Amino acid sequence: MNFCPITYQPCGDKKYSDNGLKLLSRNLTQLKDLPLTQEEQLREAAIRADKMSIQGVQPKLSAKLNVKDEVFDIVDRGGEYILKPQNNFYPELPENESLTMKLAELIGVEVPLSGMIYSSDEKFTYFIKRFDRYGRSKKLSLEDFAQLAGKSRETKYDYSMEKLITLIDTFCTFPAIEKVKLFRLSIFNFLIGNEDMHLKNFSLIARDNKVEFSPAYDLLNTTIVVPKSQEEIALPLAGKRRNLSTKILIDYFAKERLKLNQTIISQVFNKINTEWNNWEKLIKISFLSNEMKEKYFELMKKRKAVVLL
Repeated sequence: MNFCPITYQPCGDKKYSDNGLKLLSRNLTQLKDLPLTQEEQLREAAIRADKMSIQGVQPKLSAKLNVKDEVFDIVDRGGEYILKPQNNFYPELPENESLTMKLAELIGVEVPLSGMIYSSDEKFTYFIKRFDRYGRSKKLSLEDFAQLAGKSRETKYDYSMEKLITLIDTFCTFPAIEKVKLFRLSIFNFLIGNEDMHLKNFSLIARDNKVEFSPAYDLLNTTIVVPKSQEEIALPLAGKRRNLSTKILIDYFAKERLKLNQTIISQVFNKINTEWNNWEKLIKISFLSNEMKEKYFELMKKRKAVVLL
């Protein structure tokens, strides 16, 4: 029995479920393998790096879905999807990011359509649909927090979680709503071991006549990927990047700095508790290796004990 790498639903002897294909396009009945191996994708990403509008440390490709030919086409400009191939230095990143995005969605974090597709060498490539595009090549206004804070790619860690609140108050239409989103995402990242939420991994988007947090992206468990990882958070909170506690995360960050009341805080944690068993089930059927699955869930249980869920 196969599982669809887009929906994680059973799909018999097929590579993708019908629901998974329909999420990509209602007219799609099958999807061919990406006509590039992992190594070919990495070479293409390096060659096209200066031509594409997408950037970042992890190799990426821009793509459009060719419904007629039932395949993703690699493009330099105007892409509707971002593709991330396997990485030679960090194992199972596509499988990791795909799973993590699904875990986030279960507790109410807004995420774009994402999943994995098969490459010509049968390895997985992660995809995410661009959320700053609509219609025919129209763009929504999107700025990451590094831009808003006047920081560069080199200084994206030179900030703090407290200062994010000032940016929310300054730029968001309804700051109180966005502060709840920041808290939910911060607790999620702590629980799943995402130590790399720097300034460029938070963005604001202008849509529906308001400025708000964009859908989440670049979510993955970095702790199980990076050897001898010591930090728990990318931007310091109360001056600390490690050894975070209930006092820091709840009493200080949620109550004192974000001004969240106990009802809101409880709603966030109750949702996590409600979905905990579903999280465990998703990890078990995910495409991670058994070793990585075990590391992923064990870390979550350890972090859960810290915040007394």
